[in-house]
Amino acid sequence: MSRTARLGAFIIGTLAILATGIFIIGGKKFLFTPTYTLKTKFANVAGLAAGADILVGGVHSGTVRSIQLPSNPNDQVSLVLQLDNATQDIIRQDSVASIQTEGLLGNQYVDVSFGSAAKPKVKDGDTIASQPPLQMAAILDKANQLLGTGQEAMENITEVSDHLNSVSAKIDKGTGTAGALVNDRALYNNLNDTAAGAKSTVTSAQAGIQDFQDNMEALKHNFLLRGYFKNRGYENSSDLGKDEVVKAPDAAPAKEFTVLAKQIFDKQDTSKLKNEKNLNPAGEYLSNNDFGVAIVEVSTGPSGSSEDAMTLSQGRALVVRDYIVQHFGFDDTKLKTISLGKQDKPTEGAKPKDDWGQVRILIYPPGTPVPADKAPAKSAAPAK
Repeated sequence: MSRTARLGAFIIGTLAILATGIFIIGGKKFLFTPTYTLKTKFANVAGLAAGADILVGGVHSGTVRSIQLPSNPNDQVSLVLQLDNATQDIIRQDSVASIQTEGLLGNQYVDVSFGSAAKPKVKDGDTIASQPPLQMAAILDKANQLLGTGQEAMENITEVSDHLNSVSAKIDKGTGTAGALVNDRALYNNLNDTAAGAKSTVTSAQAGIQDFQDNMEALKHNFLLRGYFKNRGYENSSDLGKDEVVKAPDAAPAKEFTVLAKQIFDKQDTSKLKNEKNLNPAGEYLSNNDFGVAIVEVSTGPSGSSEDAMTLSQGRALVVRDYIVQHFGFDDTKLKTISLGKQDKPTEGAKPKDDWGQVRILIYPPGTPVPADKAPAKSAAPAK
């Protein structure tokens, strides 16, 4: 072989080795970073692929090393997560892995929540809990239901508008009691002196109020207007205090979870949840352990009026209880609420300017009787 041919073969071989090395290194994320592995299981990974990103606190901190199908139908899909060693300071034994999507139709990734400071750190090879991913099919099915409800509400509004037009026309013509009152002052004066006329007026007013309440209920389920009622965190003010008890049991709780209100609610004066995942440790404990009764105890910060603070604490207790019941399986008749309202003392662990109150979930041992229910308030001003 000539010198030129040997040189050409050497160059081609070097380029091939270089290209192979680039492909190998490109497929190995965190190749030169110390890492450790964790395991978790899902009933359905919803299309997640090996090599997907892992985010801890919104920061890219690892990759999904492998995804393994179960060996039998009763088992779950296993994931092996490769994480940067630096995350061992914030990922604890009670951290939860969940599958999320970038935007509505973006790539999927695994999100790992921060753990509790009181829990031990994870070790290489440990298994952490998981949260089922949200299925797009379920979202579309819910959207179809909302659209159907919205269509029914629009039909109701159209029917109400037709009734109003009919009533207005009758009033203009002087038909009926209201028409006579508008067009005939003498009849109005006579009605003031007639008990039967007064009773008829009251009955008509009650019927009108009932119609108004029915129409407002229809508007609550309207797809376009539903956000207004959702913004405060709950839809019906009549639900406030429905699971509230007179007082907590006298026995000491077996377990207690405390979360600052600022860590889970959207604003200082609202009951709308924002970072509800901070309630997951309490929900998982209720789902996996036997207990007698559990109390969601809510207080607000020292600012604001006592009446508004009581309504706000009732709304927050309602939405916290509903979230735990909807996402974790247990006997929800044993989960009650207590609303403390405004507290004069500063909340422990909260800065004065960020003192929105706190949520305590007190879990009592098996055999603890469920306290007596407190009658819900007949009327309450809605929280913002």
